[in-house]
Amino acid sequence: MKILVTVKRVPDTAAEKRLDPADKTLDRESVETIMNPVDEYAVEEALRLKEAAGGEVIVLCMGPASALPTIRKALSMGPDSAVHVHDDALHGSDVLGTAKVLAAAIRKVEPDLVVSGSESTDARTSLVASAVAEYLGWPGLIGAKQLEVDGGTVRIHRETETGYDVLEATGPAVVSVVKGINEPRYPSFKGIMAAKSRPVTDYGLADLEIDPGQAGAAGATCEVVDFTPRPPRQAGQVVKDSGDGAAALELAEFLASNKFI
Repeated sequence: MKILVTVKRVPDTAAEKRLDPADKTLDRESVETIMNPVDEYAVEEALRLKEAAGGEVIVLCMGPASALPTIRKALSMGPDSAVHVHDDALHGSDVLGTAKVLAAAIRKVEPDLVVSGSESTDARTSLVASAVAEYLGWPGLIGAKQLEVDGGTVRIHRETETGYDVLEATGPAVVSVVKGINEPRYPSFKGIMAAKSRPVTDYGLADLEIDPGQAGAAGATCEVVDFTPRPPRQAGQVVKDSGDGAAALELAEFLASNKFI
C-alpha cells in the first residue's frame, strides 16, 4: 500500500506571530518554525499502517525552500521518501489554492491513501483535507479518532458529542486524523541520520501543470484587507469584597457594561 501523508511548516506554537505589512500574509521568516504538531499524528498513523500491512510512506509538503528541515523532520520518523512542492508563485495561497496544488501533486504520486492532520496551528481552518478530497474526486473521511484499512476499505471512527460515527469508503481516499489518535514516536538517532539521505522529489507549478495565475495570492479567493496589532495588556479592575454586597453589584455592572451579561 502506498500512503501519502501531508505535512506543513508552521511558526512555533509559542512564538509571537505577526502579519507582514507589505502583503498582509503571515510572516513565517521572523520566528522559529516547526513541523505542524498535528501532522505528527498523521505521520505516525501512516507508519503504523505500513508496519501492519507493508508498503511505503511518502511525505508531501508545500512550502518554500526553507521548509526542507520540516520535511527532514518528518522523514526522521520513518517515511521512505518525500515530495516538496515549492514555487515563488505559491506565496499567499489560500485554502482552495493550497488544496488544488496538493491534489495535483497527489495525482503524480498516485497513492492508495492520503493521511493528513485535521488542522494546522497557524490557520486552523480544518478545510484543506476536505478540499483536497473534492479536487481529487475521492471520498473524504474527516476527523478520524481511529483509522482502519482492510484491503480496499477505509474505515474511521469520528468522535461526536454522543459517541462515535463510523464512516466507511472504498479507497483511494483522503483521511484527516485528530490529535490524540495515537502517540507519535520520537525520531531515533538512526532515523535522524537516515532522513538526510532519503530522496526528496521537487515539483514546481510547471511540473504540476498549474498556471501561476491560479495559485498563490494571484489565485486566492479571499484576502486580508486590513489588520491592527493587538493592543498591549492593561491593568485589570480590582473588585474588593467588603462583605456588604457592594462588590457583587460592582461586578455585575462591569459585566453588563461590557456586554458579557
